[in-house]
Amino acid sequence: MRFRVLHLIDSGGLYGAERMLLALVEAQQELGLKPMIFSVGEPGIEEKAIEKEADRLGLPLKTWRMKPGLNRDETLRICQWVDEWGADLLHSHGYKFNILLGLFGRFNKEIPFVATLHGYVHAAMFTRMWVYEKLDRLVLRRINAVVLVGEAMRKELPRALRYSEKVSVIRNGLKVESVLQNAKGPIPEEVDAFIFGHKPVILGVGRLSSEKQFGKLILCFEKLRQRFPKAGLVIAGDGYLREKLEQRVSECALDKHVLLAGYCPNTPAIMAKSNVLAISSATEGLPITLLEAMALRLPVVSTSVGEIPEVLENGVNGVLVTNVEEELVEAMEKVLSDSNAARERSERANKKLAGELSAQAMAEQYSAVYKRALAS
Repeated sequence: MRFRVLHLIDSGGLYGAERMLLALVEAQQELGLKPMIFSVGEPGIEEKAIEKEADRLGLPLKTWRMKPGLNRDETLRICQWVDEWGADLLHSHGYKFNILLGLFGRFNKEIPFVATLHGYVHAAMFTRMWVYEKLDRLVLRRINAVVLVGEAMRKELPRALRYSEKVSVIRNGLKVESVLQNAKGPIPEEVDAFIFGHKPVILGVGRLSSEKQFGKLILCFEKLRQRFPKAGLVIAGDGYLREKLEQRVSECALDKHVLLAGYCPNTPAIMAKSNVLAISSATEGLPITLLEAMALRLPVVSTSVGEIPEVLENGVNGVLVTNVEEELVEAMEKVLSDSNAARERSERANKKLAGELSAQAMAEQYSAVYKRALAS
């Protein structure tokens, strides 16, 4: 089954969806497919994080720059390029291409369209993102196959689509060998110096956006320091809430104990020097960050959202909380106070990752979805 699949993505950083895509493309090449990453950005952006990493890994890549918004003319130019490249199947990894191709897509031949939903963030009503969210749900009905990264995401779909035959669940997979290799790499000097001066180290990873609830994590960390006064909190990621989080850190007098490290391309290397991964999110699909922690046997404390409870087997492979403000501090204390129990949970998590959540298994499941989409 050697056909051309074009992966479409508009991404700013190198977070979960982007790292999943890189692992998927690597695994698809090993299966004999001909994948290509089509990375879109705004004019003036020289190289995006996913493009830099794709180049480093030697993965096939096409970059495209266009003005944001419902850009019909540029979408038609993309369609022309797709025809010239000879795509057999399109695979979207975000709402942008779901909407643009769903509304304006025109090709010389019928090309099956697969969309992976990595997670949903609900925007405030009547904002531009709210409109895009509504459009995304509308055009999903026209797409040949919809893939969810977790069973819990079905409730985000329109009712008529939730149990449709064209909806599949494929958990994200990980190329463990790459993670272990990356974990040996360097980290930014500022981060390294901070970690050296603190013990234990709590790590949070993700975009600095509202659904990650990093503000609540900072408040919980303030309470944790009453028990562990030398503790440090590293938050690796960037986003529109950075200024507010900096203000929160200052208000709590935690400037020397909380590091907003910004975007870090190699989080496994930071994980290797951390003691706990704290996932404080209000919503998730299946974060690659979680899988990386499992690969490195890093203890995990997480909110019970998305596919996380299934992967952590309802607390067997990590500690779960339902309420950040009321439970997260105690959960982190539990992990830090009983290293033997934490180690046992991490070992079980590592075995589950190796057995069920490999990049190869993910790629094989996507190949089955592609076959059905092509047949239809």
